[in-house]
Amino acid sequence: MSSLGLGGYGGRELAQLLGSLNVWNFALQRLSSAEEGAAAHAFEQLGYRAIWMPESLGSKEVMAHSALLLGATERAIVAPGIANIHARDPMAMANGARALGEAYPGRFVLGLGVSHAPSVETRGGAYGSPIERMRSYLDAMDAATYAAPAPDPAVPLVLAALGPRMLELAAERADGAHTYFVPTEHTPFARQRLGPGPCLVVEVTAVLTTDHSAGLDIARAFARHYFALPNYANNLRRLGWGDADLAADGSDRVLEAVVAIGDVDTIVSRVREHLEAGADTVCLQIRAEKSTDPALDAYREIAAAFNA
Repeated sequence: MSSLGLGGYGGRELAQLLGSLNVWNFALQRLSSAEEGAAAHAFEQLGYRAIWMPESLGSKEVMAHSALLLGATERAIVAPGIANIHARDPMAMANGARALGEAYPGRFVLGLGVSHAPSVETRGGAYGSPIERMRSYLDAMDAATYAAPAPDPAVPLVLAALGPRMLELAAERADGAHTYFVPTEHTPFARQRLGPGPCLVVEVTAVLTTDHSAGLDIARAFARHYFALPNYANNLRRLGWGDADLAADGSDRVLEAVVAIGDVDTIVSRVREHLEAGADTVCLQIRAEKSTDPALDAYREIAAAFNA
């Protein structure tokens, strides 16, 4: 149900809007506005329909960041993956999204998430019950008044979701769900919980390399933070991964399950596995050695192979 131009876009309509393969990129938040604008324009020229980026502690504020990326591109869709509900009140979130949606029709998707207890506590907040917090936040967003013209079309809304209850809430209250740091076997589980209607957007991390050992090192440096966060660790346990796999920086086996490591064919195969398992859209996050590298050459190779 749309509330003053926010949500109610439709899951099947959102899947069609986003297409099968998008960009998910951490490096953009570490670059200057000119540098990230050039990178975003390059992604657009390569044919990627949408650009997803995070809202991390100490990162660019995600609504301002979205405006920078929208202004730097001509047709690319920009989507926070995700905007942290503990970082702004519901009216600010709703009306920021509405303003962007009205200024850039059909080019902004709002991804919302509850974040993680350590991050929320660092901000001075209290994490509480994720489901109840998200439900009450969505209620308050729906009730938020807005004096400016509403966006047309409405801004699509997706919820960050891993477990069954948040996936079910996404199906009930949003246009879809965004999953992150998941092995392939999570995607059919997510689709089953969502049902056929909502859009399922799956983030897939990859390291493009012919040196598997070096690729594992890059993957491990990236993943160690996530293994320490209960939301991600518990999600992997729910799928049958044991403590031995999740201890320290993770076993090679679990790393290779959550990060595609290898050549272009290896990465494209992983993308297609998620699509065949029920994802509508895969957001590909290519990790390079340097956190400031947007990996444009790698994205160029993947786009050429995927679209061949």
